[in-house]
Amino acid sequence: MEVKITQEGKVTTAALIGRLDTLAAQEIAPQMDALKEVDGTLVLDCKELSYISSSGLRIFLTLRKAAIANGAKIIVRGICPDIRNVFVMTGFLNLFEIED
Repeated sequence: MEVKITQEGKVTTAALIGRLDTLAAQEIAPQMDALKEVDGTLVLDCKELSYISSSGLRIFLTLRKAAIANGAKIIVRGICPDIRNVFVMTGFLNLFEIED
């Protein structure tokens, strides 16, 4: 699992690459914790994310809560059909602004 974070003005993008399983969630936790301080727009670019576990969903939810507390906006971009199905089943599709 790899996370590439870029900043362009008030938009921070975190490109998630690989499988976000329990082990990967633990490994990337420090990088994701740093994203809790974003005060503009946070884009979670999932074009290259192939799998997400409940631990990965927990990270998304934690970032969402932090964004709301900071008055920031969070966008999930480019989820594949399998991850979209997970978002539908868990209700996450209604929690996030999703872009294709």
